[in-house]
Amino acid sequence: MIGNKMKRIIIIILISLIFSISIYCQAYKQSNDMDLKVVHDFVESINSANVDRIYDLMTIDHVFIDSQGNKMIGNENMKNAWIGYFSLFPDYKIEITDTLQNDSIIVLLGFASGTYKTNKGSSDKNNYWRVPASWKAIVDDEKIKFWQVYADNSVVIGIINKNK
Repeated sequence: MIGNKMKRIIIIILISLIFSISIYCQAYKQSNDMDLKVVHDFVESINSANVDRIYDLMTIDHVFIDSQGNKMIGNENMKNAWIGYFSLFPDYKIEITDTLQNDSIIVLLGFASGTYKTNKGSSDKNNYWRVPASWKAIVDDEKIKFWQVYADNSVVIGIINKNK
C-alpha cells in the first residue's frame, strides 16, 4: 500500500508533468501559428508584387523549385527572379483554398493566375491564365527557407509561345 506522503508526491509529479506538457503544447502551437503567418505574409507579398517584402521574408540560403523542377538558391537570386517574373506576369496572383501544416512544413492548395505581358507591352485578355496549383513552404526562424511550386504550366507556356 502507498502511504499518504507517497500519494502526494505522485500527485505533485503528475501535476508538474501535465503543466509542463501544457506549456510545451502552447509554445508548439504559437510556433506553428507564426510559421503559418509568415507563409501568408509571403503570399500576400507575392500577390502585391512587393519584391522588397518577398526578399525580406526569405532566408539567405532560400531554395526555390519551380513547377518544371528548376532550382534556384539564395534570396538575392530570387529577388532578381521575382522582378523578372513580375515583368512577364504583372498581375500574378496566388489564391489559397486549403492549407495543410506539419510542424514548419506548410502546403498550400489553390490556384495561380496571371496575364502574360508580351514584348510589345500588351497584356490582353487572351493572355490570361488560371491553373490549379500547390506550394510547399518550409519556414525557418520566421523566414521562408524553401518554396516549391507544383502546377501544370502547359497553358502558360502555350500563351507565351503563341505570342512569339
